[in-house]
Amino acid sequence: MCCFGVTETSSRNFGLFWSRNDLAAMQKDSSSSSIQSNPSGRARHRKRSNEVPADASKANGSHLLVNDQNKYKSMWIRAHSSLWMILGFAFIIYMGHLYIWAMVVVLQIFMARELFNLVRKDHESRHLPGFRLLNWHFFFTAMLFTYGRFLSRQLVNTVTSDKFLYQLVSGLIKYQMFICYFFYIAGFVWFILMLKKKLYKYQFGQYAWTHMILFVVFVQSSFTVANIFEGIFWFLLPASLIVINDIAAYIFGFFFGRTPLIKLSPKKTWEGFIGASVATIFSAFVMANILGRFQWLTCPRKDLSTGWLHCDPGPMFKPEYYCLLGWLPQWFPWKEISVLPVQSHALALGLFASIIAPFGGFFASGVKRAFNIKDFGDSIPGHGGITDRMDCQMVMAVFAYIYHQSFVVTQSFSIEMILDQILRNLTLEEQQILYMQLGKIFQERQFQEA
Repeated sequence: MCCFGVTETSSRNFGLFWSRNDLAAMQKDSSSSSIQSNPSGRARHRKRSNEVPADASKANGSHLLVNDQNKYKSMWIRAHSSLWMILGFAFIIYMGHLYIWAMVVVLQIFMARELFNLVRKDHESRHLPGFRLLNWHFFFTAMLFTYGRFLSRQLVNTVTSDKFLYQLVSGLIKYQMFICYFFYIAGFVWFILMLKKKLYKYQFGQYAWTHMILFVVFVQSSFTVANIFEGIFWFLLPASLIVINDIAAYIFGFFFGRTPLIKLSPKKTWEGFIGASVATIFSAFVMANILGRFQWLTCPRKDLSTGWLHCDPGPMFKPEYYCLLGWLPQWFPWKEISVLPVQSHALALGLFASIIAPFGGFFASGVKRAFNIKDFGDSIPGHGGITDRMDCQMVMAVFAYIYHQSFVVTQSFSIEMILDQILRNLTLEEQQILYMQLGKIFQERQFQEA
């Protein structure tokens, strides 16, 4: 009985195996016969075999840019928007210091909006009415604190002829830090009163993210505004070098890019990085010679007026002439060249803009990868958001200010600096007493000389 059961089972399994083999053979025969009997089917089969797979075509023809229409379309959009940005930027530079400062404030607002939206969750935010307004409360408090001291000095120089305005500005200067601290504490208490159960982690995360945004946005912007009023040259040249480096890296990488530079930015290549570095350093040397010849760009602004500037450019912007007779053939048209001493400083700025400043963009790429986004926003067609264009500018602005204060500005006290200290720290009565004391000193010296 047992042997019969085993034999029956084996035969059943053998029959099942046989039936499957028969079925496979029949399907193979039918498919081969159908191919032989159907010429059109055979033609389609040969056509498919002659076609190059999409991946292979992409791998073999990635260097043929003429076949990549989307890449050229993206380049055209990017170039078109870049042209409009450059024209608008040139117009604001022509308008002067206050308009450049206003442009910086507008850029800060757009950057803060993009960064606030980065970690904002609509589901949690719906349960926290007014929490968005709290973020902007901290933003404008930080703006008042950052620009308060700087603005107060410029206001004093602007309104000294008006007694009421002078007293008002002096009061704001004296209590500026207290006012900012009061606004911040008001926001802090507001945040504590808004805490809700089951949303603590989200709220404290937003609180920390807000403060990090304020640090990133306002630390660099304070240096940027300081550079503007030291002379538009010290703002325009570093900002232009970042733009030149970005455009040159895009062009060199577009046409010659082969070797990936860093994993954070797969589109960045060594060819684009090196080509952009050479172009940026050369542009820095040439642009410094051109921009340094305009007083509108080199003269510092000591007040909040918008009038034309006239000043002694100083030895940094006075040309020095070098003869070329011993270096070039006689038929060469130029016998001498003029070089501004500031061009040596421009080379340092160009070196930093081409080698170190791009790491600001790599840092921003890391942030975008962490949040799984392509761009911070879509404010600029072909470029992304404002933050995408300002990532390297933030690093460059801080370096330009520190370099200017360390290697360009003389450490001696000028008459303008002493007068600024007097106007900011002395009351009107104290200034009158100082004036009378100086008058007595001058009279005594004249009497002794006589």
